[in-house]
Amino acid sequence: MLIQNGTIYDAIHKMPYAASIRVEDGKITEISMRLFPKEGEEVFNASGLRVYPGLVDAHSHLGLDDYGIGQPGQDYNEYNDPVTPQLRAIDSFYPEDPAVHMALAAGVTTVFCGPGSSNVIGGTFMAVKTVGRCVDDMVIPGAAAMKCAFGENPKRCYASKGISARMTVAAKLRETLFKAFEYEKKIEAAGDDESKRPAFDMKLEAMRPVVRGEMPLKAHAHRTDDILTVIRIAKEFGIRLTIEHCTEGHRIVEELVRAGYPVAIGPSFPGASKTELMYKTFETPGILARAGLAVSIITDAPVIPEEYLPLCAGLAVKAGMDPFDALRAITINPARHIGADARVGSLEVGKDADIVVTEDDIMLSSTAPRAVFVNGVRAI
Repeated sequence: MLIQNGTIYDAIHKMPYAASIRVEDGKITEISMRLFPKEGEEVFNASGLRVYPGLVDAHSHLGLDDYGIGQPGQDYNEYNDPVTPQLRAIDSFYPEDPAVHMALAAGVTTVFCGPGSSNVIGGTFMAVKTVGRCVDDMVIPGAAAMKCAFGENPKRCYASKGISARMTVAAKLRETLFKAFEYEKKIEAAGDDESKRPAFDMKLEAMRPVVRGEMPLKAHAHRTDDILTVIRIAKEFGIRLTIEHCTEGHRIVEELVRAGYPVAIGPSFPGASKTELMYKTFETPGILARAGLAVSIITDAPVIPEEYLPLCAGLAVKAGMDPFDALRAITINPARHIGADARVGSLEVGKDADIVVTEDDIMLSSTAPRAVFVNGVRAI
């Protein structure tokens, strides 16, 4: 297929440019001003239209919350145990949830989704495309993170089960990390001798990719003290980290720059429903981007419906964020944040042909995609 004569917003170059994009076997194979249709090649005429990468949300619960069903149907929180690293988002994801198609229709083609924030450790996030009927075919292999949460949510959800202070939340995470590192050491020491291996522990098995540096902790933290606590713990154990929500990040800019971890900002639209959201503002993404941080803008869907991801970027622009930084915050930055940037997040040769075509700026509320391609196939 050839997407011909569009104005390309590739999320890599700041200035848009006129070009055509050739797609073969689901991948972008050429981007150039001098591409002409091959014999038998399908052509999409993008003259006068804008061409963007498929949008990426780095933090969502899409497909796990059962759109239209409500609390009894939600499958993204386990309330029986505050430490559940053995849980996997893939086992709750419902591809035919109407919200998945609504995200696709808005140009959101990749979503990093997983457990919520009720638990100190909630389980493994995954990256999925928003097209398909079988989640195993939708997953992007290798893009994963272990969810953990600080602040009010674990305290509220487990107040009757031994968690009433932020100190306890931090202690439970530390305890699990200590045990996981010890478990890994014993496995390494045993080598090929099965008789010397420690007794199987499913929770600690799930934490092995974290202690080996193969996946980051994905840390829910709104308030400044919670953000700094998770940074402290990550440095104590030498593990990878992404900071999720980072609501008060604009109040500790120097500390975040010094730490250097990726940050995902949002959901910034609803009101302050709890104390730790008191300083929520759409100014935060722009402030942190100008300070040099890798910023992603997120919906935390269903808190903000997934289809409003581009609108959230537009509201950040309204609050002072550079438009190019805002575009990158819903494309290449979240792709890097989740470890999927080799495949998605920008229009580059070799990447998946996830492409959105619009008549106007994708971050305007009035803009709806003219076409959405996923893996080189037109889905909208």
